[in-house]
Amino acid sequence: PTSAPTSADVAFKLPNADGTSGQVLKTDGSGNLSFGADTGGKILQVVSTTKTDTASSSSSSFADISGMAVTITPSATSSKIYLTGYVHLGINDARYSIYLKFTGGNTASYIGDAATGVECANHVRMSNANSSYEQESSPLMYLDSPNTTSAITYQLQWAIQDSQTAYLNRAYTLDADRGNTASTLTAMEVAA
Repeated sequence: PTSAPTSADVAFKLPNADGTSGQVLKTDGSGNLSFGADTGGKILQVVSTTKTDTASSSSSSFADISGMAVTITPSATSSKIYLTGYVHLGINDARYSIYLKFTGGNTASYIGDAATGVECANHVRMSNANSSYEQESSPLMYLDSPNTTSAITYQLQWAIQDSQTAYLNRAYTLDADRGNTASTLTAMEVAA
């Protein structure tokens, strides 16, 4: 109908022709309906990296982890970027911490409040006192809203408490029984 039966009802105007296979009926918010692509909430693209070699750091300031970065170009400013990762870390002494965070996009909001002087996304500490032979695993997950269609590079960084030496993908002490591991980082564009 071109008009609503009463002023309390909404009149919806259907399009003159049918849509194509897979399209959905959408509204412009004023009662005008049209056919379009079903894009909301879908994964539009996935970019991932896996690091199988090891890395080490003794920096108490945040530094890039080599090989743990992904670049993604959102197709719309309304898209979200879902970051997920999994890292395996070793350090010589269970008393010391490894701090993790992302750079890129709006990931500056994915850190703890300023309270300790070392604000980060994740904090890893060994659960075993004999930590030189152990690795601790840490998941990373964040939904970013970059509001851009330009390329974004998301980089994983780490900082080591009191400049101790920490390792990625291996224990502090190499041991044939422990084995080396692999870490991964993935960025997924999610349609709004």
